[in-house]
Amino acid sequence: MKTTEQTEVYKSADLALVAVLLLFIPDSLEVCDRTNPHKVLFAFKKSDELDELVAKYWKRELKVEPQAFFNELKLAKVRIYAHE
Repeated sequence: MKTTEQTEVYKSADLALVAVLLLFIPDSLEVCDRTNPHKVLFAFKKSDELDELVAKYWKRELKVEPQAFFNELKLAKVRIYAHE
């Protein structure tokens, strides 16, 4: 059974998807979950906009500016390797 907290957050370890979400809705990032030492999960606040972006991502319907995407990819990696 999912708790309320689990249903309000979308988690992903897919770096390309994370970069897209950070590019389109940067304020939706809630936390980088590092509880698993082998995988970082990015947790985003659930919204209709997020659900639509994720669906478009998997359907390959998104168009992004390449440099902006690459910059977000680099920033996501910085968040992965940052020590808190």
